Amino acid sequence: MKAVKALVLTGYGLNCDYETDFSLKIAGAYSERLHINELIGSKKGDARLSLDDYHILVLGGGFSWADDHGAGVIMATRLRYTIGEQIEEFIAKGKLVLGICNGFQALVNLGLLPGIDGDYRSRKVAITYNDSGNFIDTWVKLKVREETACVFTRGISTLELPVRHGEGKFFAEQAVIDELFKRRQVAMQYVDAQGNLAQGRWPLNPNGSLHDIAGICDSTGRIFGLMPHPEAYNHYTNHPDWTAMRERSAREGRAIEKEEGEGIVIFRNAVNYIREHLDL
Repeated sequence: MKAVKALVLTGYGLNCDYETDFSLKIAGAYSERLHINELIGSKKGDARLSLDDYHILVLGGGFSWADDHGAGVIMATRLRYTIGEQIEEFIAKGKLVLGICNGFQALVNLGLLPGIDGDYRSRKVAITYNDSGNFIDTWVKLKVREETACVFTRGISTLELPVRHGEGKFFAEQAVIDELFKRRQVAMQYVDAQGNLAQGRWPLNPNGSLHDIAGICDSTGRIFGLMPHPEAYNHYTNHPDWTAMRERSAREGRAIEKEEGEGIVIFRNAVNYIREHLDL
């Protein structure tokens, strides 16, 4: 069986690439970190590597180009006018694209999300400034919608992940949001400890996202963008309450059941999907 190959972009303020690369490797992928210039080149035909060599493309978190002109805007522009057609061909071949935080913002600016009916060029949603007006760094609880088309969230009902952003509010016209729910493209929503929708309450909904939307996918379910960071929960000790969790387990006379963090399942779902659906 051939390896599932994943590409994690780096450079120009992108970070979280080491954690993302590590998470993909735990999930069973052969993952590489690559500076964005090595993929797009300085001029047409000058790139060192091709997207054809990979099955999963990840645009990770960070502050690409210092978020000048808006979060993810310059990265989206660079990608659109260099390898935009290659990315669309990549998607047409049944491969996967994941955008985390800044990567989600870039996918929205590219038009790859929401990607309704295969329209990968129209900007129909936005990720804008938090209602609080401030950067937020906290952990949130998320609910995965049972009926979502997203292949990355299969088998997940709820999970906890960290968020860290100043522009994380999901915004769109109500007609577009209605369409996303109808087409099963809303993948994740912010919820309280009991699993009830946050209903915009801060800090349960850390940015004021409409309808508590934390992540969406395209119509195929193969392009996924989310503001929380799954790569930042790759081990149980990443969680702020890990010492209490360990102590509770010890008092109950049992070991930690699973050292792997909850975020890894998102990457493993991607790897398994490629193995199941592409001829490797």
